Amino acid sequence: MSTKLPTAGLAGISPGAPKGPVPINDVTVRLHPADRLVIAKTTLLPGTVLKQDDGSEVRVRQLIPQGHKLALSAFSEGETIHKYGQIIGFATQAIDIGQHIHSHNLAVGELHLDYAIGSTYQPVEVLPVEKQRTWMGYRRPDGRVGTRNYVAVIASVNCSSSATSAVADYFRFSDDLAQFPNVDGVIALPHKGGCGAHVGSTYLHILQRTLAGIVDHPNVAGYVMLSLGCEGNQPDDMIEFTGLEDPRGGKPKVITIQQDGGYLKTVEAGIQAVKDLLPYANSFEREEVPASELVVALQCGGSDGWSGVTANPGLGKAVDILVEQGGTAALGETTEVYGGEHLLTQRAKSQEVGQKLLDMIHWWEDYT
Repeated sequence: MSTKLPTAGLAGISPGAPKGPVPINDVTVRLHPADRLVIAKTTLLPGTVLKQDDGSEVRVRQLIPQGHKLALSAFSEGETIHKYGQIIGFATQAIDIGQHIHSHNLAVGELHLDYAIGSTYQPVEVLPVEKQRTWMGYRRPDGRVGTRNYVAVIASVNCSSSATSAVADYFRFSDDLAQFPNVDGVIALPHKGGCGAHVGSTYLHILQRTLAGIVDHPNVAGYVMLSLGCEGNQPDDMIEFTGLEDPRGGKPKVITIQQDGGYLKTVEAGIQAVKDLLPYANSFEREEVPASELVVALQCGGSDGWSGVTANPGLGKAVDILVEQGGTAALGETTEVYGGEHLLTQRAKSQEVGQKLLDMIHWWEDYT
């Protein structure tokens, strides 16, 4: 029995590929005039011919998945590759026109960037309060304003995390919150740390600061802490180190599994502690506040090929508007700007601000 070979495939044209040239702007996007590559808007099949604005043609040599990079010109091994007009890596092998550019032929290398601190800085004209946009938030006794009004249940250690979730689940499936219309919910804050750590170590102090920051937050009206008892992250140590307080005054409520009757008793006590907090939390009502009271944290999250093309620029524009209104934005993932830190230092207000960012980047390089 003979097998008939697909002649189209042998000619370099995949079955299903367009038979004639396709305008390149219909199926790809070029992010910067200096880029020698484009991003596929849709999956491009081998053999597809792309017609450029100047009339020249590029034949797709390999399958280019949606969101991936297609070479518009040849690159030699070791040559820098630009996207957004910025270096994103170095070619690890020769790349021909029409080929796929990805992790198989692109790698990180040593960069020598021009930080040019403050070179593109433009002072922001913040609107006066009376002209700022407003929103409805919860103002706390310390002056901060929250976008939500939660009661939180936080674990001091991974061993009490399941108990925190059980307490919060009780309020998900009961009608106890119905009489507290100003409370947006009861949230669990479990985690996987707090044990096997050296007391007084930098690791433990970072964990303690992080946990304290989660509950000492304008979105949290009050909280209760659940502990195992024998963990390295002792609640009393964390409270002393971070200065945590109960929003109503005094020390935060701590319930300890090994001292307060075991797991079930701790869950029951946690539920009651939350019930005791609900009237206080419900005393807060939304009020109109200026945009300058808004603090927005930004994190990269689940990136794909489009995050830098769509979501990130959109958020950047939104942040510029927020800052003009007197608001604040915090970029929470410093490592995500690695390789692009010069774009931020150029916008820095002062040498001190720019150097502070670079110090963080260089610390991360040494750490990794």
